[in-house]
Amino acid sequence: MDGSIVLFADAGANSALVSFMVYTFLVLLIAVFAGRLLSEKGFLGEYFLGSRGLGMWAFAMTFAATSASGGSFMGFPSLIYTYGWVLAFWIGSYMIFPLVTMAVLGKRLNQIARKTGAITVPDVISDRFDSPRLGALTTLLIVVFMSAFLIGQFKAGSLILQTLLQDVPVYQATVAGFGNWIGWLPLVGVQPPGYVLCLIVFAVAVIAYTSYGGFHAVVWTDVMQGIVMCVGVVLMFILALWQVGGLSAAAEKLEKMTPPVIHQAYVEAEEPVDEEFTIPFGTWIEQPGEESQLRRVFRVAQAAAIAAGQRQARPTQGGDVEGLIEVLEITTPEEIAGIDVPPLKVPVRLRIAETEKYAYGDGQPGVYMRGPGPSKDSAAGFLPLGLAISFFLFWPMIGLGQPGNIVRLMAFNHARTFARATVTVCIYYSAIYIPLVIIFVIARIFLPGMEIESDRIMPEMAVHLTRQAGMSWLAGIVVAAAFAAVMSTVDSFLLLISSAVVRDVYQRHVNPDAPEKSLRRLTYIVTTVVGVAAVIGALNPPQYLQYIIVSAAGGMGVVLLIPIALGLYWERFNALGATAAMLGGLVVYSALWVTGFVTYGSFKPYLLFHCDPIIPALVVSLLLGIGATYLAPPTRQAVIDKLFYK
Repeated sequence: MDGSIVLFADAGANSALVSFMVYTFLVLLIAVFAGRLLSEKGFLGEYFLGSRGLGMWAFAMTFAATSASGGSFMGFPSLIYTYGWVLAFWIGSYMIFPLVTMAVLGKRLNQIARKTGAITVPDVISDRFDSPRLGALTTLLIVVFMSAFLIGQFKAGSLILQTLLQDVPVYQATVAGFGNWIGWLPLVGVQPPGYVLCLIVFAVAVIAYTSYGGFHAVVWTDVMQGIVMCVGVVLMFILALWQVGGLSAAAEKLEKMTPPVIHQAYVEAEEPVDEEFTIPFGTWIEQPGEESQLRRVFRVAQAAAIAAGQRQARPTQGGDVEGLIEVLEITTPEEIAGIDVPPLKVPVRLRIAETEKYAYGDGQPGVYMRGPGPSKDSAAGFLPLGLAISFFLFWPMIGLGQPGNIVRLMAFNHARTFARATVTVCIYYSAIYIPLVIIFVIARIFLPGMEIESDRIMPEMAVHLTRQAGMSWLAGIVVAAAFAAVMSTVDSFLLLISSAVVRDVYQRHVNPDAPEKSLRRLTYIVTTVVGVAAVIGALNPPQYLQYIIVSAAGGMGVVLLIPIALGLYWERFNALGATAAMLGGLVVYSALWVTGFVTYGSFKPYLLFHCDPIIPALVVSLLLGIGATYLAPPTRQAVIDKLFYK
């Protein structure tokens, strides 16, 4: 079936869609109840912070679900599939990052927020440093980075819906008509119509319930979504181990695997075709091998078509002007033997023009089982030791500087709630991320050739495992786990951005006496506008979803970590120091990402000393923050007395 996993080929599979729709209905129902609660209380404090009333389970699950984003369930599995076991080192510190984040910031930040009445992160910055300008700068940076983060989440949401619906007849008919309607539009027309349609559907759903229900809708859905995520991962973990025959059997198969080879090739029919013949994205092509090879197996990474009266296929969307098409060749004999290639209506052959091999790990059996993992670009491998160490530091550091985490630390109701939730979140992350590494390394055995669209490996693996187990109805629940991760992050960040604009720009600087009705209306408008902007950005995102997540999250961590941490504990730290820390770290961080883009020609950072950009950026941020602090007088003593003394 052209390499796709058919979800709705039988009656049992239809229940997958039903279970998924039930989940979505529950999310919208929660928003309705939250909206009713919202109408009974003060708008700003309730809509953006839930009146600081989060109990242990609500606090723990909303913290966990917000951090476990589409990166965790889409981008992270994509990297595991592509680079192997070494991703366990890449994510290793994520299980303890809640402990670090909560221990360093939690109690003190909650105290400051209650003393000042702060509702948003810019509120905290503005009140702590007695500087509305610094609060406005924080607002601007939050809007920029969180909007970029949303692009990755919206892409993930669209990919999940595509996988779930791809073989439903009504969906296929809708996509065909939708494609004719949008084909002429700039940006929109360059993407597959199914992706665009699912992107719009996802955006409408999440914007609607976030706008209507506010913070409580986000928190309550986070609790449900957190449970769904954990159940989905556990189910996949059990099914994956059962179907592969255990970890030892998986390791034995992975030890023989070698990385695929990427070719630029001409795809040609033996004779001119009578009518146009399409070669869909993901099509498998088989042809006789050379010398000792019995056969060679390729997967098409670009949709193509052969025009009537012609022999040579050409890419249907973009591509090389000469007609070169990107194809992926499987190189492991055991994998090749297990791939059943259905015959094409029109037999075609490949004529290879260019070959791109891995810079590290090319032809090496077992490269997915050991560090540093294969790499197309770097001769040092995907995760050399220096980068592994920097990523161990990366996750706790960016956790300290994420607005979504900071806001939740302002919202718990009791110190006992805080302590119990900290332990709960650490256990929860361990129960998710360790199984995810195992599941998606095993995915290489079940689903070869997914490098052409590895961001879809999570829903594809979910569908595969449940179909093989004869329990297609489980697919909806398992796919909903990834969808829940995306939605729980999108709703939180939409709320963050709208609060930054409405509270920190409009109410603080434009109209302090704005009536509640105006604030409510403006909040809905801003949430919708931000959502539409994220949709536009998601029309042409980078190939690897996780790079968007990491770059935006790292940027936000660089901007907020030093100002927030030093501001909470160092009385002398002032607005000039905080500004220097923000901008200095941001300049270094941005420069390394720009340098990487220029150097590699793709959306990747330049690794100075094999370290993630956040490490040198935070060092510069800290030094500039401390140095600039002594160039200006301290914050007014009245502010210090209020925040640092009883």
